[in-house]
Amino acid sequence: MVKTILKVDGMACSMCEAHLNDSIRKAFPEIKKVTSSHSKGETVIVSDAELDANAIRAAVDPTGYKVLNVKNEPYQKKGLFGLFG
Repeated sequence: MVKTILKVDGMACSMCEAHLNDSIRKAFPEIKKVTSSHSKGETVIVSDAELDANAIRAAVDPTGYKVLNVKNEPYQKKGLFGLFG
């Protein structure tokens, strides 16, 4: 599993977070999880495979938000059940 971390400019509230998350889910139906934080200016996507940075930008740009940076790293499941996976 891969965690993709986006630095996003333009989010101001929880509705912005929801709008961005919905746009990403529509563009990438295969993703496992997406969460956004307007206070951190960050969106985190968990998926089975690495996502293409250009495809992410193409999905986000029409929403009015701007992707500043895309970083991929291995996803480590947290919590009790993550210890046994």
